[in-house]
Amino acid sequence: MLPVTRHFETRSAEQKLLICFSHLRWQFVYQRPQHLMSRAAAEQSVIFFEEPIFEDSGELPRLNVAAQRCGVIVMVPVLKAGTSEAEQAAAQRYLIDRLLSERSGVSITFWYYTPMALRFTAHLQPDVCIFDCMDELSAFKNAPQPLVELERHLLARADLVFTGGRSLFRAKHGRHPHCHLFPSSIEFDHFARARAADCAEPGDQVKIPHPKVGFFGVIDERMDVELLAQLAQMRPDLQLVCIGPVVKIDAAALPRQPNIHWLGFKSYADLPDYLSGWDAGFMPFALNEATQFISPTKTPEFLAAGIPVCSTSITDVVSPYGENGLVEIAADAAQFSAKLDLLLKHDRSEWLRRVDAHLQGMSWDRTWSEMRALIEAARCAAGSRAPDASVLAQEDGHPVLDGAAYV
Repeated sequence: MLPVTRHFETRSAEQKLLICFSHLRWQFVYQRPQHLMSRAAAEQSVIFFEEPIFEDSGELPRLNVAAQRCGVIVMVPVLKAGTSEAEQAAAQRYLIDRLLSERSGVSITFWYYTPMALRFTAHLQPDVCIFDCMDELSAFKNAPQPLVELERHLLARADLVFTGGRSLFRAKHGRHPHCHLFPSSIEFDHFARARAADCAEPGDQVKIPHPKVGFFGVIDERMDVELLAQLAQMRPDLQLVCIGPVVKIDAAALPRQPNIHWLGFKSYADLPDYLSGWDAGFMPFALNEATQFISPTKTPEFLAAGIPVCSTSITDVVSPYGENGLVEIAADAAQFSAKLDLLLKHDRSEWLRRVDAHLQGMSWDRTWSEMRALIEAARCAAGSRAPDASVLAQEDGHPVLDGAAYV
């Protein structure tokens, strides 16, 4: 039986370290984690601890370290290929313990996007523990079996719970006394560049004829590819442009009609240039377990870019955007076709006035500022906190939670 461990005996208000445990890669689609961690890095040390990669040679385990221009330090565990899940957890625990042993006297914040990181951090007691629940990960394709139970323990340990949308907030707020709603926000000026008449459309898109109807984001099981194929067949006059990486689904199985254009991954910096050439946007999300709680960040980003958009009836899109008439809602390809015709023809001036009024005050700067105030209050309240009694042992190198080992 090993006690919950502290690698820092003294704390200084002047020295703070935030370690973010993420299921997403920093160099993946630029979204909530990158927006928030880049702002946190302006005020404290921030380590973005990714999921592991595997190799057969070299010093193993080790951390690959890459400093980002915003100040975030990205660390990627490199583990021996072929190791068991228990061995992976033990190796990552070794790496995180060594990392923290070099940073004594620092006030530590653990920021979790994935409860799976408890497999190698449950023995540690940070000064502040945050669960930023941006998605219902257990509903996603290939979700790890222990995820639901590990989330239960993370909710028990967390000082603060943030949710990335209203649906998630309704699902989580009764499970934690300090649960706060922080829905998807925007960098308005970044996307508003797409409204400028001199915004240059990129070369791989400029030759696609109008009208162009676009989607940007991760292309996975949350996209209704059958709906996309039906719309493309029904409306050969529309050019459907899809930007983003294809993950967890077979790219070869995507519809390949001549008016569907798969342009692949594009950087966040370049997105306004692509959006500048679109006549409308569409969000053909499937209605399934994976989309039940999503709050697409792209919704306010489309609007900030001045692009009218039609979506399936995702709860966090219907309210508030559909109810306010800022986004059109469609149930099938026929409705998408009709709604897109309306968007392509209507006068945007009044719509843009309502869009800008709705988006006023929304920013990732404001979101981070409000989060930071809650974190500092939690830090002040946590000075004399006792260790979490739910995690008090180790077995075979990985944590035992309520008597059950999770690997």
